Amino acid sequence: MQVGSVFRVLVFSATALALLVVVFGAFVRLSDAGLGCPDWPGCYGHVAVPQSETATSRALERFPGSVIETRKAWIEMIHRYLAGTLGLLVVTIAVIAWRWRDRLGQSPWLPAALVMLICLQAAFGMWTVTMLLMPAIVTGHLLGGMMTLALLAWLSARQGAARAPVSEPTPTGHSAAARWATAALAVLSLQIVLGGWVSTNYAGMACPDLPLCQGRAVPPMDVDQGFSLARRLGETRDGAPLPGEALTAIHWAHRIGAIVAVTVLVIAGWVARAVPAFRLAGMLVAVLALTQASLGIANVAYVLPLPLAVAHNAGAALLLIMVVVLNFKVVSAPRREM
Repeated sequence: MQVGSVFRVLVFSATALALLVVVFGAFVRLSDAGLGCPDWPGCYGHVAVPQSETATSRALERFPGSVIETRKAWIEMIHRYLAGTLGLLVVTIAVIAWRWRDRLGQSPWLPAALVMLICLQAAFGMWTVTMLLMPAIVTGHLLGGMMTLALLAWLSARQGAARAPVSEPTPTGHSAAARWATAALAVLSLQIVLGGWVSTNYAGMACPDLPLCQGRAVPPMDVDQGFSLARRLGETRDGAPLPGEALTAIHWAHRIGAIVAVTVLVIAGWVARAVPAFRLAGMLVAVLALTQASLGIANVAYVLPLPLAVAHNAGAALLLIMVVVLNFKVVSAPRREM
């Protein structure tokens, strides 16, 4: 196998694995398994969940007062194993990108940036446990995973473009598609931030009715406490119990953001659809945006069942991949004609 083929397989594999890590991370969070192991990177001082009587006794001696929940601990450790494998893949990609950069004909800086991002992600993973699921830290960990996925999606799109024939001159409608693709990426990124904040604060049912929130278009809200970064889970900055109005503010902001995001994404997909080179990507963006909106509505209507909640996170990840691919296409099209 040639270096280019090996590199391409590794990049595609890493992108698929990153998607799995993001989705499984959502499962960890939604299963309340984030503290299934009270330490990091092991679990009760072991590389696997302690299960024998001797290992369990030693674990409880080291972490007095703990209750070992084997299922939650395994969920957390499987996520760590997957993330660790992804880290090794990314490092391998970066080494190949630098070692054979002339033969690959690609800049190695993106793989290098991915290595640094993976290191930061590992730190956030540790802080998530040691800081007891502090919302700002958990949200940062989620966003780091999404950013890793987005960069790998861009790198994957670059591998596909490297094999594609030289394109024809920039098609009519390219400028409009580029503007809307950029807008789609911006609003989707903001909506992912809001969605992460909803999830890490467990505010998914703060508005249990549809289409209103607690029977009102604008319910009572505490925006200041809801969006405070310097607080622990379920607490205000002063350590008091977080009021329901704060959770309402978080959920309501996500709903308003969803309306804006879906509108922009569908328009972006429709505009891109008019350009033959971007048609498939545009159609997928629009379809995924509408599907994601439907999943969001279903989560509220059915009171956040775990499969639907995980599917909603998976939908966001897939939508991010397609929006990144669409942006790559509109950015690289003029370059391929030169």
